[in-house]
Amino acid sequence: MAKQGNQLDQEKFSCSICLEELKDPVTLPCGHSYCLNCIKTHWDEEDGKKLHSCPQCRQTFTPRPVLVKNTMLAELVKELKKPEVPVGPADHCYAGPEDVVCDYCTGRKLKAVKSCLVCLASYCEKHLQPHYKSPAFKKHKLVEPSKNLEENICPHHDEVMKMFCRTDQQSICYLCSVDEHRGHNTVSAAAERTERQRELEGSRQQIQQRIQDRDKDVKVLQQEVEALNRSAEKTVEDSEKIFTELISLIEKRRSEVKQQIRSQQESEVSRVKELQEKLEQEITELKRKDAELEQLSHTEDHNQFLHNYPSLSKLNIRPLRYFEDVTAALSELRDPLQDILRQTWTNISSLVTQVDVLLLDPKAEPETRAGFLKYSCEITLDPNTANDYLLLSEGNRKATVVSQKQSYSSHRDRFIDLYQVLSRESLTGRCYWEVEWRGTGVIVAVTYKNISRAGRGRECVFGFNDKSWTLSCYQNSFTFWFNNIHTPVSGPQSSRIGVYLDHRAGILSFYSVSETMTLLHRVQTTFTQPLHAGLYLFDCGSTAEFCKLP
Repeated sequence: MAKQGNQLDQEKFSCSICLEELKDPVTLPCGHSYCLNCIKTHWDEEDGKKLHSCPQCRQTFTPRPVLVKNTMLAELVKELKKPEVPVGPADHCYAGPEDVVCDYCTGRKLKAVKSCLVCLASYCEKHLQPHYKSPAFKKHKLVEPSKNLEENICPHHDEVMKMFCRTDQQSICYLCSVDEHRGHNTVSAAAERTERQRELEGSRQQIQQRIQDRDKDVKVLQQEVEALNRSAEKTVEDSEKIFTELISLIEKRRSEVKQQIRSQQESEVSRVKELQEKLEQEITELKRKDAELEQLSHTEDHNQFLHNYPSLSKLNIRPLRYFEDVTAALSELRDPLQDILRQTWTNISSLVTQVDVLLLDPKAEPETRAGFLKYSCEITLDPNTANDYLLLSEGNRKATVVSQKQSYSSHRDRFIDLYQVLSRESLTGRCYWEVEWRGTGVIVAVTYKNISRAGRGRECVFGFNDKSWTLSCYQNSFTFWFNNIHTPVSGPQSSRIGVYLDHRAGILSFYSVSETMTLLHRVQTTFTQPLHAGLYLFDCGSTAEFCKLP
């Protein structure tokens, strides 16, 4: 019904010319009202008649009346446009099961908009007004609506807990501070909140900084992925090109060998046939001579026999050689080529599987032995690098200095003058291994493969050049060596040394391993080539072994 009433009111306050709500209403002397623009337009059309009439009652006016805005009527129209104020609160203002209710509402309760920590009560908008208007509530603390206001009351003294005990880390009331919390470090709840707020802001700053760092890390990793994909595509393209060239070269050589064999075959077959014809002619001649000789053999006159005896020349036929030598020569080419391909393929496969993206984790290096063992690798010693007085055993994992020279074959990779040996495996990516040693001392090393092999100069000794990094292990001490610079290392003595390498990150760490792992020395650098593990044993009887790890 209220809606229908509004429609009637709107009809009463409408212009009979434009049939819409009055805009800038003016009232004529006859009492009828119109929009200012509507009546002006209507009278402008009547100016030629010199008469100005009311469109409703037709009353005429001479002269043309001066139009003045009816301010009271304009205000009424303005009020009519305002939305209707509901009589009672809307349904969404009433409290639901999950809402905090107003403690002062009776009947159906409204939602609370604030809770007071002093009154320990919650209020709707209406009942909250005294807190805004009355000076008595000026110091009351208003917070967002809370269902747990009772948690601010001390269960022992029924007082508001406005203090905090730092000793027991709990909120207390004033009476608690002079009772069971006497002598404790107590402050106001506001002061503790300020302190905790400061810590919270600090924590938030750290978290936000960490988020920014991780965002950067994500971008770096994305760049790593893109670089990895580009590298893989480029390597596939290059390998296809190289293999195509190799295949083309082999195909060319195969064709050339085949053509050469066929040409030689044709030439030799022709030569053999020519020789065959000569031999057949010779056979015919020999048969004729044989017949003559037979006839001569029956001659009884000795002088005639000796006179007619022919001088038979020997026919020298060199042995025929076929193409077996070519097959043998090709076999000599095939066998070392297969060895090279096999060895190179093993190295290529190893390098492919060792491609590693550096994850930007500040705790990239493991913290426990179990964590290190995830990167354990099996290392064996290369007999081609072992000094002649090093005996390799335990499947080439153990080296011992002996007094008798070993019968190793000559090899350009062999250490000539030092009791040194390198691993067969090249090391990239993340690797971990352990060395068990006995004797006077041993040097545990990592080195580039192109370290010098002959002589006792700095270019050959592990740790005395810029191609190798070492930990020298003695009975009572450790020393780190690089580029002929030594650094004393402190740590618990142990006969087992752990070595952790992160080639990509440029990290090399040495650990003393017993019941626990203790870091002895860490290197942060840039490795420009694959590395090899190395051992240098001091004197006869000393041993060192790469351990089998679980």
